[in-house]
Amino acid sequence: MRNKLLEALGWYGVVAILIAYALVSFNYIGAQSFVFQILNLTGSAGIAVDAFKNKDRPAAVLNVVYALIGVIALARIFYGN
Repeated sequence: MRNKLLEALGWYGVVAILIAYALVSFNYIGAQSFVFQILNLTGSAGIAVDAFKNKDRPAAVLNVVYALIGVIALARIFYGN
């Protein structure tokens, strides 16, 4: 059951990041928007969890850094530059 949940988080992450990319690419939202940053943050966190479970260290590190970028971007949105 736990493995299925972690895999589901990974798949959520893939879908969230793809949706974020499509929304920005087709000019539905901006790269500095709250929606874009939340999708990227939660998506990368989901992939990171699944990657750690699978001992896929490069993907885990990439997505942890990606999530940190999302946290910083959200902080800038809420608190200014």
